[in-house]
Amino acid sequence: MPDARDEFMSIPVEDKDLLVPRQKYLSAGIHVGTKVRTKDMEKFIYKVRPDGLCMIDIRKTDERIRVAAKFLARMNPEKILVVSARIYGFKPVRKFAEYVGAKAITGRILPGLLTNPQSPSYTEPEVVLLSDPRVDKQIHDESAKVGIPVIALVDADNTLENIDLAIPANNKGRRSLAFIFWLLAREVLRVRGDLPPDGELPEGYEAFATRIMGIM
Repeated sequence: MPDARDEFMSIPVEDKDLLVPRQKYLSAGIHVGTKVRTKDMEKFIYKVRPDGLCMIDIRKTDERIRVAAKFLARMNPEKILVVSARIYGFKPVRKFAEYVGAKAITGRILPGLLTNPQSPSYTEPEVVLLSDPRVDKQIHDESAKVGIPVIALVDADNTLENIDLAIPANNKGRRSLAFIFWLLAREVLRVRGDLPPDGELPEGYEAFATRIMGIM
């Protein structure tokens, strides 16, 4: 397998231009996409490795995290709904919601959450954040139906249909999901002024990662 340190030699990226040092993105596997590539995602992929895996441009990931953080920071935190039906997304989503003050829903979601006012779990968010629009399809479809803006982490195999803001990233890996939600939480709090411009969360991104032997 190619050394991660060599994978971006063809795209010069200065650490000073990124939210975190490039090596942190690479170590978390943010850039390692799937072998399947959709036409929608081609603009976020800078090359395909010899083993067929698509490499996501971390500059574009970084750029979209900044945009998402500015948008979310303007919202009423209680009106932000963050969702993951993927096991590795459970803890990252919950930790993000804890820091930002958002509402988190993980696991299986019953139909009607956003569309049926008679449902006991009915909620009316002003924006939805998805860990993977394919896996989180129920909420994705309902959001589109009622016109709620959608921010989503998208891998090489995703499409961009009914996604208002796409954050290109490995949305399947345990470390990658933890890192993205950790960084996004940090940036939201910085934009809000809850953290100084160079402030850090009291926990590193590892605290956002789901344990391998259990869901925490």
